[in-house]
Amino acid sequence: MIGLGTIANTIAVIVGGGIGLFLKKGIKKSLQDSLLQAMGIAVLFIGIGGTLSQMLVFKDGHLETTGTMLMIFSLLIGTLIGEIINIEAKLEKLGEFARKILHADEQSKFVDAFVTVTLVICIGAMAIIGALQDGLSGDYSLLLTKAILDGVICMVFASTMGAGVLLAALPLFIYQGLITLCASFISPYLTTAMINDICYIGNILITIIGINLTFNNIIHIRVGNMLLALIVPVVYHIFS
Repeated sequence: MIGLGTIANTIAVIVGGGIGLFLKKGIKKSLQDSLLQAMGIAVLFIGIGGTLSQMLVFKDGHLETTGTMLMIFSLLIGTLIGEIINIEAKLEKLGEFARKILHADEQSKFVDAFVTVTLVICIGAMAIIGALQDGLSGDYSLLLTKAILDGVICMVFASTMGAGVLLAALPLFIYQGLITLCASFISPYLTTAMINDICYIGNILITIIGINLTFNNIIHIRVGNMLLALIVPVVYHIFS
């Protein structure tokens, strides 16, 4: 059945997040803060590792960087448009609406949890390639593997950040579901280079999320207003 992988992945996010919310009740506030910082450091290194794996290349026996201009223009253009539209404010309204429906108390972290987990589970080769395989051949094995990983991730984040994690299931379902449904049409345009660059910029955003989580009481970068940076590599590859 085409689409089963995305359905399983969405259920895993909800179940994992639900388990995390249940565990949260027995965790002291001080321990929640420590776990959140630990997850921030983990996300930070995941983002840095993913970014450097795309930027660093061996050439003539030494390391060089690549994709620097793409990174600069993606972040500049994406952030400029994002600030004009004020995506973060709209996400806050969505988060507040969902918070009231879910009767959540973690208002201050609700939107952060939503944006954080959405990026972590949506941006990556497994999401794109897995959804394409599901749509083209009905092979959802890669998405089932991703579902297990996402379930664990959501469990940990929900135990520290609260119910906002559950809301991430919605963009995941829409994002992967659209790729699956449109797989036969978009697969010729989704080259390996485009997927790599989307993941590259996505890893930079994940790094920024790691900074926000690790230094939660000191700094807050409006990563929501940077989300359109993910569109720049797509436009670049289409017209290049």
